[in-house]
Amino acid sequence: MRPFTQVDVFSDQLAYGNPVAVVHDADDLTTQDMADFARWTNLSETTFLSAPTDDSADYRLRIFTTRRELPFAGHPTLGSARAWLDAGGVAKNPERLVQQCQAGLVRIRKDGARLAFEAPPLIRGGNVEADDLTELMAFLGIGRDLIMDAQWVDNGPGWVGLLLTDAERVLALHPRADYAGRFNSVGVIGPYPQQSEVDFEVRAFTPQEGLGEDPVTGSLNASLAEWLIGTGQAPSSYVAAQGTAMGRRGRVHISQVGDQVWVGGDTVIGVIGTVQL
Repeated sequence: MRPFTQVDVFSDQLAYGNPVAVVHDADDLTTQDMADFARWTNLSETTFLSAPTDDSADYRLRIFTTRRELPFAGHPTLGSARAWLDAGGVAKNPERLVQQCQAGLVRIRKDGARLAFEAPPLIRGGNVEADDLTELMAFLGIGRDLIMDAQWVDNGPGWVGLLLTDAERVLALHPRADYAGRFNSVGVIGPYPQQSEVDFEVRAFTPQEGLGEDPVTGSLNASLAEWLIGTGQAPSSYVAAQGTAMGRRGRVHISQVGDQVWVGGDTVIGVIGTVQL
């Protein structure tokens, strides 16, 4: 038996964010053990906490979807940090946590009552080729006139990002259920009118994961922020809504400090117990 926590991330109210299952003391689990348990939880991600192998890290994290292991993911990072702290974890540096994962070392800081992670560097950036854009338009069921810009924004899961004309168009998307193309991680963002409660609406589609749409996605929001702030298409500080089309109320708080983008959100612990693994 080992400790288990389930945390709702990017919401200050349970059941309105994106849950992550966190298994503690996972040092002796095999990769197959982790993959099997992640498939069983049937959540978008399940994580496993263990002792770090890098002296500068506070803990090591492995992140699994129901189908594969990810080098990095955002809401599992914040949810796992919250679970580690709640279980009595004490950081080497009181001002920040350092998470070791396959993508490297990720810094996490307290942002008031929230936690925020440092956006990791992109693995792939740059323009989307015309043929790829045509496939993405067919998948989303939209025309070229709705797309303001498109970029590769992959920081681990494979994201490609599309900026649409407005948030209303983002919420109206109905991607093809029978899509079987090359893209597994498609992020779409559109602005709200000025003086709205939030600045952008974001949606994340992962058709090959078998989940269709992810409720609230830290890694996508991180890479979208780096792209849009870097090109002057978003302010240096903003709030993005995500999950609206799924009945969630996710809120992702973006801020740029110097050259670094930070991605923050509230976390709510929903389940504490043990798991027989």
